[in-house]
Amino acid sequence: MLSDKAKQITPSPTLSINAKAKELKNQGINVISFSQGEPDFNTPDHIKKAAITAIEDNFTRYTPASGMIELKQAISEKFLRDNDLSYDPNQIIISNGAKHALLNVMTAILNIGDEVLIPTPYWVSYPELVKLVDGCPVPVKASASNNFKVTPEDLKKYLSSKTRAIIINTPTNPTGQIYSQKELEKIGEFALNNGLYIISDEVYEYMSYNGQQHISIASLSEELKQQTVVLNGVSKSYAMTGWRIGYSAAPKELAHGMSAIQSHGTSNPSSISQKGALAAIRGPQNCVNEMVAQLDERRKFMYERLSQIPGFQALEPVGSFYLFASVRELIGKSLDEKIIRDSHDFAELLLDKESVTVVPGNGFGSPDHIRMTFAMPIEEISLGLDRIEEFITKFKLAA
Repeated sequence: MLSDKAKQITPSPTLSINAKAKELKNQGINVISFSQGEPDFNTPDHIKKAAITAIEDNFTRYTPASGMIELKQAISEKFLRDNDLSYDPNQIIISNGAKHALLNVMTAILNIGDEVLIPTPYWVSYPELVKLVDGCPVPVKASASNNFKVTPEDLKKYLSSKTRAIIINTPTNPTGQIYSQKELEKIGEFALNNGLYIISDEVYEYMSYNGQQHISIASLSEELKQQTVVLNGVSKSYAMTGWRIGYSAAPKELAHGMSAIQSHGTSNPSSISQKGALAAIRGPQNCVNEMVAQLDERRKFMYERLSQIPGFQALEPVGSFYLFASVRELIGKSLDEKIIRDSHDFAELLLDKESVTVVPGNGFGSPDHIRMTFAMPIEEISLGLDRIEEFITKFKLAA
């Protein structure tokens, strides 16, 4: 019998859609997937070579539980170079992906019943990670008119005596937006005034477009830095999702607690992957710039094309590699006696009729939206949008 904790974790709303897509692919059907959450690029060669060298040099034993010191030093240098942040290596924890870093933070700061304010739409794992450590996720509805970015006024509505932290994700998943310095300053002031931790998820930091610039909220003042945990990783920026290396930087006492938690939970992340991450962070960065340039080209193409298809209200992404679109106009309509109640119904019907997958917004706390990635070749984006346009035409005729 499952524990009460296991029972309260919500399964991914895309499981059934992904299972159906896999079944169609096994039947030889060409499925166009806008649902993947990773770059379609290969890990750069210099990073792969560093890992191969690590194996050949027998660098295959335990490292310190919170990560090897050389990688921590490289990350410390990266924070100073890119984010104007100064962290000692002992304030940095290397984890098995950024999701693991998030779990470390939640475990270290939350007691039973403590609340975490989570701007909605949110990445699907935020509320589940809070629940895993017996905390209470509190969704904070962000306004579409403000490009789904929360304000102190939004947060204040959900503040209680149990509120412990705020999660800020910029650039954002799923909406592809970036918080400006002024917006972050206001949120920071709110957090300081109410004694709240800020958990700043910055894994998409290099993926910004239209002249937008990522700013780490921890860099705005020393006072804010002392109440912020910065989360990042190499998965998105260097196309290293399967390598499972994330990292966090925190005030010393909190970093010590997180390190102790990790030492018993998993011990160190893969020694070989850490060597790859070291090569990524200290090596040439042109691979990142080239990837972002290609993503920007795809972003423009997808946004312009989708904006022309009836039934969608697309929000222009300026960060990450996702486009967030409303399908509200189609909810309540039907096709072949199938009524569209929410974006999950829309996604299932789109897969059935046109062999195209999108991520329904239900898991993001926004059931009338879908998320689509543009981390795929333009040719595939074009073909997928052709199918969506054909689908919408049939859909509206039957409405």
